[in-house]
Amino acid sequence: MPNYVIDPPAQPVVPVAGDDAGFFPVRRIFCVGRNYAEHAREMGHDPSREPPFFFTKPADALVISGADTPYPPATRDLHHEIELVVAIGREATGIDAGAALDHVWGYAAGIDLTRRDLQGEAKKLGRPWDMAKGFDASAPIGDLSPASRIGHPAAGRIELSVNGFSRQLGDISGMIWSVPDAIAYLSGFVTLMPGDLIFTGTPSGVAAVNRGDRLEGTIDGVASVGTTIA
Repeated sequence: MPNYVIDPPAQPVVPVAGDDAGFFPVRRIFCVGRNYAEHAREMGHDPSREPPFFFTKPADALVISGADTPYPPATRDLHHEIELVVAIGREATGIDAGAALDHVWGYAAGIDLTRRDLQGEAKKLGRPWDMAKGFDASAPIGDLSPASRIGHPAAGRIELSVNGFSRQLGDISGMIWSVPDAIAYLSGFVTLMPGDLIFTGTPSGVAAVNRGDRLEGTIDGVASVGTTIA
């Protein structure tokens, strides 16, 4: 055993759906930016012009569904983004899209929380998005559903409600870059490893949330996620 000079941090995990089904250990979190056409347009971009791009969140930014999510400091404009999350189960380096789904362990519903005011300032100054996207508790996530049980969903309603009112509503078939395409493209830049998660982008309708708001997200045929902003 290594002789650690401080206590090692806890391993971030996501519960697997089902009674006593276990936990999925999380290594890294990648996120696909502007992967639905209507969301790209609402953010002021032309979705037909750009290849996929990615940003990251730390693994310990995860908030397990049902737990409260603290409202983060340094922002007055916290936004919700409901997303299909892909869990990688096999190493992938430079793979083709046709082989990508062989590397997927399962799927979940997640919420990419964004400090939109900080993101806007970073964009204006040409700076990284880290403090806008990768802050503490910025990634609520529901239980993982194994692909061996649900298959590989390519279509299905994706919706997020706030305090019972629908805010985001779309279909995962509306992704500009499909799950296989996104995995293949990303695997050309980094070696994807078991434990990696990919948040695959959000449909239109993103908006601000406040303390006390209850967020409920669902993806048909996959799973759900819920949290209260505390």
